[in-house]
Amino acid sequence: MMNSLGRLVRFCALPLAAALLAAGAQVARAQGYPERPINLVVPYPPGGTADLLARAIGQKLGERLHQPVVVENKAGAGTAIGTRFVAESAPDGYTLLVGTVSSHAINPAMTKVGYDPVRDFATVAPLASIPFVLVTNPATPFQKLSDVLAAAKSEPGKLAYASAGPGTSNHLAGEMLASAAKVQMLHVPYRGSAPALADVLAGHVPLMFDLQSTSVPNIQQGKLRALAVTSPRRSALLPDVPTVAESGLPGFEVSAWFALFAPAKVPQPVLQRLSSEMAEVLQAPDMVKRMQDMGADPDPRTPAAFASYVRDEAGRYASVVKAAGLAP
Repeated sequence: MMNSLGRLVRFCALPLAAALLAAGAQVARAQGYPERPINLVVPYPPGGTADLLARAIGQKLGERLHQPVVVENKAGAGTAIGTRFVAESAPDGYTLLVGTVSSHAINPAMTKVGYDPVRDFATVAPLASIPFVLVTNPATPFQKLSDVLAAAKSEPGKLAYASAGPGTSNHLAGEMLASAAKVQMLHVPYRGSAPALADVLAGHVPLMFDLQSTSVPNIQQGKLRALAVTSPRRSALLPDVPTVAESGLPGFEVSAWFALFAPAKVPQPVLQRLSSEMAEVLQAPDMVKRMQDMGADPDPRTPAAFASYVRDEAGRYASVVKAAGLAP
């Protein structure tokens, strides 16, 4: 009887011992982490907001970790190539991703990307968000959002707004506005934000949801009129411009957000080290100013809260894409 009990105890102890050994190995790896350069993947070409943000945080994070953080641009397939590369990388903390609303919400809703935006990633740190501004050419009669909605209701499907193309974030912002206000508007897609904005500036198309970062200079010069911002609170750069929510559509919020992700199953000690260092990076006064100069608002949420937000965003955009007839 005692022999059987002893064998049972030894048998049950094996999984516990293995778990303790694995946990110890994780701690040991975290204590030595990082021992070599870290690869920071940006799923966009060089020069855009995500790329500039990655290079700014990469430099600061590298200084804190005492290892180089090498930014690598892996553009293509609407962010899917670079994002899938990170999802399939070893979960050791040496390959990270600057993910966005496109890589983790819009693109997965529109096409088969080869990764799950929630299951396949661990959130290291939310970085920042850039709200959109509903802008119009000053020659139009629109002075506020209610003027736009009244015009859309009076002639369903005729009031046009420009976007960077089907399924882009400023297109879907227009779809969300139309859905929230129960109006029909005419979507005019372009091949990128620059030509879309050029036609709004020229007066060929009356409206556009443009990123705050590119709108503000034109607004300040009187080339565009700002009607509403899509953030939950008024923008520090445009304090006199009301939010869409203030303008009669409570709860409306759309932004281009950015966050730092690692592959799922990265060891918790490594993830916690990265998150802790990133919190210090993002609080540095020069980093806060750099983001503000880019028109971005630092995101104060915890990694856990942001992971929940990503899950909600993925579901929300899936519904918007389906309603717009853009789902595969």
